[in-house]
Amino acid sequence: MSNLVLSSPLKGWIAPLDETPDAVFAERMLGDGVAIDPLGSILHAPCDGRIISAPGTRHSITLRADNGAEILMHVGLETVGLGGEGFEVHVQDGQAVKSGDKLISFDLDRISLRARSLITPIIITNPDAFQIVRREQDHAAAVGDFLMELAPVGGATAEVSATQGEIAREIVVPLAHGVHARPAARIAECARAFSAEVALVIGERRASAKSPVGVMSLAIRHGDRIRIVASGSDATLVVAAVADLIESGMGEGAGSAPAAAPVVEVIRPIPPREPGLLRGVMAAPGLAIGQAVRFVSVDIAVVEAGSGQALERAALDGALAQVRDRLAAAAGAGDAARKAILGAHLAFLEDPELAAGAHRLIDQGKSAGFAWRKAVGGYVDALRGLGDRRLAERVDDLIDLERQVLRALAGEEDEARVLPQGAILLADELLPSQLMGLDPGQVAGICTAKGGPTSHVAILAAAMGLPAVVAAGPGVLDVAEGASLILDAEAGTLRVGPDAAALAAAQTAIAARHERKIAAKAAAHQESRTADGQRIEVFGNVGSLNDALAASANGAEGSGLLRTEFLFLERDTPPDEDEQARQYQAIASALDGKPLIIRTLDVGGDKAAPYLPIPAEENPALGLRGVRVSLWRPHLLKTQIRAILRVRPLGQCKIMVPMIASLDELRAVRAVLDEAKREMGVSERIELGVMIETPAAAVTADLIAAEADFLSIGTNDLTQYVLAMDRGNPELAARIDALHPAVLRMIAQTCAGAAKHHRWVGVCGGAASDLTAVPILLGLGVTELSATAAQVPEVKALVRTLNVAACQALTAQALAQTSPEAVRDLCKAFQANLQQAGA
Repeated sequence: MSNLVLSSPLKGWIAPLDETPDAVFAERMLGDGVAIDPLGSILHAPCDGRIISAPGTRHSITLRADNGAEILMHVGLETVGLGGEGFEVHVQDGQAVKSGDKLISFDLDRISLRARSLITPIIITNPDAFQIVRREQDHAAAVGDFLMELAPVGGATAEVSATQGEIAREIVVPLAHGVHARPAARIAECARAFSAEVALVIGERRASAKSPVGVMSLAIRHGDRIRIVASGSDATLVVAAVADLIESGMGEGAGSAPAAAPVVEVIRPIPPREPGLLRGVMAAPGLAIGQAVRFVSVDIAVVEAGSGQALERAALDGALAQVRDRLAAAAGAGDAARKAILGAHLAFLEDPELAAGAHRLIDQGKSAGFAWRKAVGGYVDALRGLGDRRLAERVDDLIDLERQVLRALAGEEDEARVLPQGAILLADELLPSQLMGLDPGQVAGICTAKGGPTSHVAILAAAMGLPAVVAAGPGVLDVAEGASLILDAEAGTLRVGPDAAALAAAQTAIAARHERKIAAKAAAHQESRTADGQRIEVFGNVGSLNDALAASANGAEGSGLLRTEFLFLERDTPPDEDEQARQYQAIASALDGKPLIIRTLDVGGDKAAPYLPIPAEENPALGLRGVRVSLWRPHLLKTQIRAILRVRPLGQCKIMVPMIASLDELRAVRAVLDEAKREMGVSERIELGVMIETPAAAVTADLIAAEADFLSIGTNDLTQYVLAMDRGNPELAARIDALHPAVLRMIAQTCAGAAKHHRWVGVCGGAASDLTAVPILLGLGVTELSATAAQVPEVKALVRTLNVAACQALTAQALAQTSPEAVRDLCKAFQANLQQAGA
């Protein structure tokens, strides 16, 4: 195949692509090329070919030359946001064009006032098939002047690709949260199983499907129309496999999700400033006293010039292999959170585009360290610029990998810091590997200036039992080394230089908490009754057989919530009746005959199964969720109910229906239950209850309780819906509180409605594990609490100290408050009086 010469499509100054003020282009994430600073206002075809992408925003054109080379011409930077204003397109998708034909006319002056830059990248988007062997740079050019020359890569392979052409398929992305880190890694894993080159294309942006970081950088969202294109011997197979994988939903949820909010600072009511008090957001719970230890990462210096292509390539490949082996070994041990995070790091490390980007720079004479840092840095900048908080939090993982590989290149081991006992680490940000490298026995807590409550560091801190506060601001870095500190993660505060009284109070609180835990554990298997004799059942929430064993060991009097999703998610087909029956029986047996309340399948929203193609929704949190999915696919519901009815002893299991909003939904489920009982010859009464998670269910609790056997309040979702705040949004995390008076009034209405029909009311949401909330819940009329297994002993111990009349008086005051903070202050005063009375 002969080389292809491209002519300049614009009048202007031709510059190196590196000078483009946009990392996506400058770091060649979309491919190699040049940039033109335009002096003219008409974009022309640089060669003969066919238009393969002319987006509706009219700011770019992608042309495929007759020999298969693909050329993206992007007029200006960040011009997609202009919505086509100032542009006129003269061609359409699929149209054949000749060199010099007009493609786009644009208003140079008008666009210059609104675009980030007028500089126009001209990119070869399939660099795996074509390389630039000659190009013009730092030179003025007229339309038609020489721009660059392309040569096919691999000779015969390129001929075959050009002859056969590309296989392409267009799909609409159903993933509720778009293509973020997890689905990107799965797409890459799927694509790597084939020899063909395969890419995802959205508008003018393109990335190899074998590169999880490249796929993430496309920022593909729910509902986006993308193309999967491939060339090679098994191109048809890989296109079908990737398309099927994406269209399956990958367990990420099919449906619509609102566009992710930009990463911006949310303005919250700011309490009056206290000297020496820093406020952030809880990332992991706990209270700690300790001394400040500044955790500062030393920057790793790299030289730009290399010592030869072969030497630098070997050095980089060796460092990558060393880090890969270390991660693989570490991922084989530890808890689930640690394994998942290390697995994500391995997926990024094996990204072929990262290594290829570094190799290209090495081939240009750069050192391995410089090349690796530049390759990672381009993706870091791109992910930070997407305005998606989920993707932005994965930046830490890339920075972590950059550091680990650079240390391996330098022959350095990870820092082994000897910390003073009771160290509270203060840092701008911590990286996951840095936290995993610490001895938890030496660390009392963590406070960072930046970071988010859903980051990998937050997940690790919780798994390690370390109190952690994030996003506490730059003041964290001003704290003197060795300063005395009190870290109260639940309050989201770091107190610097506390006085003797504050230290004594914190020490007393920690000691009392420790003593209470020991005493509670010792009495965990005693019956749970209030001080005035009222029976309050304390159950455990479980999501597996191991959870049930832990709950039973901690004195749970049954399970108030079995989350059955553990059987339905992360698989391609639903579990059959036999599998479900075996699992439910094992959990029932682990509870030794105690009550087991099984929640029917609760998917939708942020939980989805690949085999449930939930239609596109504008807001999945308000769409097909919980019981709505079960009634949409009643065969799944019936199979699940039949499996529950097979558990022995019959009657140990009660059935609970999630996300009820009307009595009609309960009646529909009861009809399925009655039908299953008839088919199986079951005549015994099987209790059927509902979860109160929607305001609709709370305000009609009196109607629902007329036919439900019990009501159980899911405070997590109820709080979300009452306050109209997404509980998955870290920016709102500090404001979503089940002790908000509005939520408490909904619970009060639920209890009052249930009392009319003599139905019991439980709480299986997070509030049941919140020791501050327990007295109010009892005062509202709740008689069953289902907490996390670890909290069961303390909840039972607290219940034994409470008097129902006193709880009712506290509740009456709480319902009259105007904020959750005021309610919590009341509760703290109430419990302080309890402790004094018991002292």
